[in-house]
Amino acid sequence: MKITFLGGGNMASALIGGLLNQGFPAGEIAVIEINEAGRARLEKDHRVRCYAEPDAVALNCDALLLAVKPQQMRVACASLRPHLKQQLIISIAAGLRLSDLSRWLDGYDKLVRAMPNTPALISSGVTGLFALPTVSEAERLGAERVLQAVGSTLWVAEESQIDAVTAISGSGPAYVFLFIEALQQAAVELGFTDRQARQLAIETTLGAAKLAAQSDEAASVLRERVTSKGGTTEAALLAMAAAGVKDGIIAGALAANARGGELGELLGKD
Repeated sequence: MKITFLGGGNMASALIGGLLNQGFPAGEIAVIEINEAGRARLEKDHRVRCYAEPDAVALNCDALLLAVKPQQMRVACASLRPHLKQQLIISIAAGLRLSDLSRWLDGYDKLVRAMPNTPALISSGVTGLFALPTVSEAERLGAERVLQAVGSTLWVAEESQIDAVTAISGSGPAYVFLFIEALQQAAVELGFTDRQARQLAIETTLGAAKLAAQSDEAASVLRERVTSKGGTTEAALLAMAAAGVKDGIIAGALAANARGGELGELLGKD
């Protein structure tokens, strides 16, 4: 499978690196990147072919991954239209709906929408995927192959669920970073140095996430196991409940989902 990336930023670079680490031939990957320094970096780091603009040679591929900013997509689509020949197109542009992408591509319908998250930069991501009905099973597997180079994948049945994926896993790292930030601050207030506080907060978060990942039990059960009646953990959780911590996280995710729908409307305007 030949893959061309439109845009060579951080996420595209992470995907290329992941593919190469899995044994994908560098000669089967091309990148269209308008920035000269960006092309030089990609050629040096990954040994892939780079082009300054779309043309028949750059788009001689089986899959085209759109990795430019959503605000740049309409203009980018205009440059792609003359060279499309039924390649599978995968968009990782946040918030941009396939109906708008299809319209900008004159009704093109071999489209998959993907929402990776920033842990993909260290091959620990999770990506939500949605495909139009005109995408074949083989093409869906091709999209999976690309995105699984940087983590796991999850297909959704309705495109609107990609906004929900964005709210949970796309924005989710920020929620986790906020928790780490708060735990570090509490550790400093309890007398630890900044370095000690960072170690305690990050290692605790990593360990708890690994424990949850390796267990078949619900997170609520794991929480109850470390919460002794009248103990320190119970005191902490009661204080957090009073401060609305859990409700705040849920409200935040729901707000992110709603904003995703709003951005889809805004980004899709001609």
